[in-house]
Amino acid sequence: MDIGELIRELRQTRGWSQGRLASEINERYRTALTREYVSGWERLKHQPGPYYLRALSAVLDVPLAVLESEVDRRTFLTDVAGAAIAPVIASDLLSDGFAARLSGGPSLEAWEQKLATYGTDYMSLGAADIQRRVSSELVVVQQQLDKPQLWSVAARLMTLYAKTFPGSDGTKAVHWYRMAARAADESGDDATRVWVRGRAAIALGYEGASLGVADVFADQAMAITERPSLGLLNAIYGKAHAAALRGDTATAVDLADQGRRVFDTAGSHEQTSDYAVPYWRLNVFRSLLLARLGDERGAAAAQDVARTELPASLPRFATHLDMHRGLMLTRSGDRSGGAAHAESALAALPTEKHSLTLRMLMDEIRA
Repeated sequence: MDIGELIRELRQTRGWSQGRLASEINERYRTALTREYVSGWERLKHQPGPYYLRALSAVLDVPLAVLESEVDRRTFLTDVAGAAIAPVIASDLLSDGFAARLSGGPSLEAWEQKLATYGTDYMSLGAADIQRRVSSELVVVQQQLDKPQLWSVAARLMTLYAKTFPGSDGTKAVHWYRMAARAADESGDDATRVWVRGRAAIALGYEGASLGVADVFADQAMAITERPSLGLLNAIYGKAHAAALRGDTATAVDLADQGRRVFDTAGSHEQTSDYAVPYWRLNVFRSLLLARLGDERGAAAAQDVARTELPASLPRFATHLDMHRGLMLTRSGDRSGGAAHAESALAALPTEKHSLTLRMLMDEIRA
């Protein structure tokens, strides 16, 4: 294993992006390292010098000798990193948890502010970075669950955490969505109960994963209340995607129409939060749904509308739309052209901004 591979593996073990690794080094050593320079290390475009080797050793908790010598670095990762790095991470989490218990933890207002920040960050950051940060928050909030109102905070954090796992594995994502639903029920807040279930339904339905579970969450959300809300909107479109993937066109179209009526009442003005569904995001839902149904004209129209209003700060969603176009091409019979179009779109997006949903969509297009 070369040093570039080792740096990448150690970085990913922590769930850090290349930018996060650069920031950690800059903060500790007051340097001006860039993400591009870290990328160069990993691609062996250039080698870290002695100064940065020491910095990497400290920041990544890896012996300097491993970075400097030609030892079998893969053996180090499997035999040493599992024993040396995991306890460091666990120690930090345990410390955070006990500190929260002893101090009483953040206030409800502080948690709501954190959730708002995560809602915005999720739209542009990679899954690994979000997963590591939210796991720490979950350790803290579980120390405060003697305060009933914080069950709603925990439920929303669990939902976000679940979204960092691929739904197709059938275990981790679904497990966390179910935990989130139970936590939401503990809150006694119907708005949270509907939102958590609706967000799980649209995540699984959009990804084309665990369709039966997506239906269950959607049906539960729709049974709690018929009052228009973003949670209900997510639930309806999650169920619509599940129907489309099963080939039930009539049900999918009917649900899409129902969802549009809910949006007219409950749609968001907020443009850049995972907790929001503005008009451009509604059309991202519709774009993929109609592409799956083979409605090329409708899908293209939804893509045009979404692109017109999509904030420039959210390039990942532009990639979604380009990949929907790739799916349309494959469904029209141009399988190689559709796959090439989608692969090109995904390759144009910086790797650290990739999401598990995009990777699963690529799998669907190739299949």
